[in-house]
Order: sequence, then C-alpha cells, then structure tokens
Amino acid sequence: QVQLVESGGGLVQPGGSLRLSCSASGITFRYNVMGWYRQVPGMKRELVAAISSGGSTDYADFVKGRFTISRENAKTTVSLQMNTLKVEDTAVYYCKITTLLGMEYWGEGTLVTVSS
Repeated sequence: QVQLVESGGGLVQPGGSLRLSCSASGITFRYNVMGWYRQVPGMKRELVAAISSGGSTDYADFVKGRFTISRENAKTTVSLQMNTLKVEDTAVYYCKITTLLGMEYWGEGTLVTVSS
C-alpha cells in the first residue's frame, strides 16, 4: 500500500521559514517524480514545485527564489524549504508522487498558516 505522510506545517509570521517533509512508503521511490502542491479552500489545487528522479526541478512563478525542493532517494523523502513566507502562501500543502506508468498518489496534506 502506497503511503505518503507530510510533516512540518504550522504557523509562521510573514518573512519566516518552514521546512516541509514528505515520507513515502510502499512504492519504488527512486524513479518517480515528486511534487508539492497547495490548495486554499474554494480554489483549485496548484503546483508549487516538482523534482524528477534525476534531480531536475520545476517551480511555480510565485515561489521562485523563495522555495527549494529536494529529495533523498535513500530515505524516500522529499522536502520543501520555504523562505520569506507571505500571507498568501497560507494553504494546505500536499505531497504527490507520479510513477513511471503515470499513476498518482497523494498525501493527506499539512497546513501552513502565515500570519502575524
């Protein structure tokens, strides 16, 4: 059974930092694409950042220069370092894995709240 578990969310002041982690189990991690998405109530889920098995990264324009995605294949984890957080970054953040066959698996999400 594939399971993704996110952690690291919480409350932070504007300008602060958080680091999200996603741990995967029940799946061959190494050859899959990992991504972080976020969703605000009433809005569509949107891509934040993604990283391929080879380490290539892709970022949404609204986080470029502030967020960094990384992965550790040996530990089957993917992380999202979020710096210079803004109020508009408040959302539930989800981890997703996409397999070579195109199957997708999601975590349950972790809430990030940016507020003074």
